[in-house]
Amino acid sequence: MSKLIHPIAGGIATLLIASFWISTVITELLGNAAQIAAVKTAIPWGFLLLVPSLAATAATGVIRSGGRKGGIVGRKLRRMPIIAANGVLILIPAALFRSMKARMGDLDSAFYAVQTIELLAGAANLTLLGMNMRDGLRMTHRLPRHFRRGTAV
Repeated sequence: MSKLIHPIAGGIATLLIASFWISTVITELLGNAAQIAAVKTAIPWGFLLLVPSLAATAATGVIRSGGRKGGIVGRKLRRMPIIAANGVLILIPAALFRSMKARMGDLDSAFYAVQTIELLAGAANLTLLGMNMRDGLRMTHRLPRHFRRGTAV
């Protein structure tokens, strides 16, 4: 069962984080204050799906590792606490803060300072999740041959 749940939950989590990040950038570049507020108040509701999908990904990853700690599995396992800490300590509080500020119509310098931190932390998590996905595909031999050794053609 973990063989099915792990990639699905990981894919959902990665797509959610990417959608939060992209929607933030697009509304900031092209949207008005009402659209920014709508996106910022909607994102915390996405946590209701994001947090369980990340938890399912981590739990099934540990199960699938079979106690192994080295090699590709070890790299994936070492990235997960960084991803989790980044989410719990930076991304979730930042999203909640910005949601509150957006609902009040208070798009001030603090709002944008936290947004900068949030975008950087989100990009870091997307990178780490992408690396875990790449390594998972390597382990299951689902990655095209020319990507398996870390070099693209």
